[in-house]
Amino acid sequence: MNDTQAGKTGRAATVSARISPAGGLDILSRNEVARLRDASGSGLHALLRRCALAVLTSGNMSDDPRSILEQFPDFDIQVLQQDRGIKIELTHAPAQAFVDGQIIRGINELLVAVVRDIVYVSTQMEQGNFDLDDSVGLTHAVFEILRNARILKAQIDPNLVVCWGGHSISRDEYEYTKQVGYQLGLRSMDICTGCGPGAMKGPMKGATIAHAKQRRRNNRYIGITEPGIIAAESPNPIVNHLVIMPDIEKRLEAFVRMGHGIIVFPGGVGTAEEILYLLGILLHPDNAGVPFPLILTGPRQSAAYFEQIDRFLRLTLGDSVAQHYQIIVDDPAAVARAMVRGIDKVRNYRLDNKDAFFFNWALNIPYAFQLPFRPTHEAMRSLAIHRDLPRHELAADLRRAFSGIVAGNVKEEGMRAIEKCGPFDIDGDADVMQSLDELLKAFVAQDRMKLPGGTAYVPCYRVLTGEPAH
Repeated sequence: MNDTQAGKTGRAATVSARISPAGGLDILSRNEVARLRDASGSGLHALLRRCALAVLTSGNMSDDPRSILEQFPDFDIQVLQQDRGIKIELTHAPAQAFVDGQIIRGINELLVAVVRDIVYVSTQMEQGNFDLDDSVGLTHAVFEILRNARILKAQIDPNLVVCWGGHSISRDEYEYTKQVGYQLGLRSMDICTGCGPGAMKGPMKGATIAHAKQRRRNNRYIGITEPGIIAAESPNPIVNHLVIMPDIEKRLEAFVRMGHGIIVFPGGVGTAEEILYLLGILLHPDNAGVPFPLILTGPRQSAAYFEQIDRFLRLTLGDSVAQHYQIIVDDPAAVARAMVRGIDKVRNYRLDNKDAFFFNWALNIPYAFQLPFRPTHEAMRSLAIHRDLPRHELAADLRRAFSGIVAGNVKEEGMRAIEKCGPFDIDGDADVMQSLDELLKAFVAQDRMKLPGGTAYVPCYRVLTGEPAH
């Protein structure tokens, strides 16, 4: 790195620097570099700037994606083509990403991941290399993005545990996620999360200590995100493999295709969206008999939270939905043991069916689950939340409802739509709407809709058949 300068934007300390990419970055063509530099609407520069700033503010505790840009309004990033490769030029970058003028190695690597994924996805789509018109093509697109990120590892027994949960959780819940991660790490499990704070950071932190105790090397702490949410959930410092998927649906599919089991900690609407996505897939008749361990867990103080989630799932999707998950309260070692047993079943099933360990090709993910859902006011009002639908289709529409609330809470586009047109309307069968309304009110009361502090949460939704949200 050279040409380092420190300064202040008037709001926060900044550093300007020209750095050499760490962690390996394939050579970019002049056309790719030009597109990254293009500040017009058709270029990638705005996307690159937003995602890069999220990485440079790793550990940031704001869930408003616009606040980071407001703190560093003069920040810019340029990718420079040189004869011997590329350089990344940062102007007025957050000083917290540097130590004595040198960019932190891990942040440099995550910055490289941002450039890599944005360039690769854009290039593949522009050249028509992704077939996004059918389910098989969409799954192959997910596979190609993950392969290009070099995180699909052959010759490794199944050991990747996906951990879902909220970025806004209590201290007791956060400490519990660390304890579960520690127990998983002692059993040589790797961790994959949504890469942000809270329940996405805790399991990685616990596993790091356990891996060190076991003298385990080449540990994987994988963070999977997407452009609409990365600024609200900046990567936590433990992530050593970052992947930016193009949208939430491909992000969710990446979790399910890569993971060998999933643990769900307490969370809010984003966590509910993830649960419904996976259950909708497991409820599909084509996936009957496919082992996929799913454990819902938290400390004793969170028992009521999981009782409410369980009640909502049983009401909307039928009592038999509970066959697809376990609820274990306040017992991190029991969670880890149950997950290891479940992953053993996954390993045997993959061997019997000659399916890869590193990517779950056999699982049928319906096209409706893969199509990107853009949560406009019209789209939210049009959701068919009715109990006479097949269960996997009802789960898909419930997932979209929660996805819209996530957008209204933390995604810049969704927040602007709410400010302009008011809250989203959600309608459907009366008993389902009443249960949904109760669940959402509980999330608000428990501070699961936003990080504590600042202004009180104002709902971005209105449940029509139930009582209006407060």
